[in-house]
Amino acid sequence: MNSRTDAQKLLSKQLVLESRPEIIHQIESVIEDIRTDFEFKEDVYGNVMVAVTEAVNNSVFHGNKGDASKKIVVDFEMPHQYRLLVRVTDEGEGFDPSSLSDPTAPENLQNIGGRGVFLMQHLSDELHFEDDGRTVEMYFNI
Repeated sequence: MNSRTDAQKLLSKQLVLESRPEIIHQIESVIEDIRTDFEFKEDVYGNVMVAVTEAVNNSVFHGNKGDASKKIVVDFEMPHQYRLLVRVTDEGEGFDPSSLSDPTAPENLQNIGGRGVFLMQHLSDELHFEDDGRTVEMYFNI
């Protein structure tokens, strides 16, 4: 067995964080460490970094509405070789992802926000919402 396979079986990391914008630095650091340990390709690393930081920002600002007393849980798992699962859960009211507007529609092109979920969908290899929108699961083929 090679060391890469052995290490992947061991990846299970959970962060429980306050809903503050500063937690993004912690998330970026963990992603960088995982990238180093698992030798992500540059494009995959970029996709993971942008999608996960977007999910966490959404949890801070939209899910928990900036309430630092509410927690955000971020799980990093390697369910099998060459596949990374990142799960982000907040304590907000949740939302219906199907109710989101298409940010590429002409009437939405000038809107400042509304692209986060769109980015997560296009940067991850698989995306699911659970728990009435309080949890997002993103899978990345590494």
